[in-house]
Amino acid sequence: MNIEQVVTDLRNEKDRIDRAIAALLGTKSARPAKGRRGGGITSAGRRRLSLAMKRRWAARKMGSSSAAVGRARSAKRKGGMSSAARKRLSDAMKKRWAEGKMGRGKSRGRQDKAS
Repeated sequence: MNIEQVVTDLRNEKDRIDRAIAALLGTKSARPAKGRRGGGITSAGRRRLSLAMKRRWAARKMGSSSAAVGRARSAKRKGGMSSAARKRLSDAMKKRWAEGKMGRGKSRGRQDKAS
């Protein structure tokens, strides 16, 4: 008898045992069934959330103090680059691009990395 035949016979025997256990316990299978997870949100909770969101949107539309403060915070720029620094960076990039074009010469194809 080869190993594959033995494994097949054992699996068949396991299935028979599982069916016998299920019949004795009165369930469809010996393993517990995977059901939908309970819980979630109740209708009252959903209503409370809905009303809260409506209040938030109404306050935002009306421009109340709490909504205005939130907008003011997001509008304030943090950090950034000065115009002089931006100009220096722009000039450096233009110089780098010009050097790259000069190095390529007439060949417009890809440069060999080996050379």
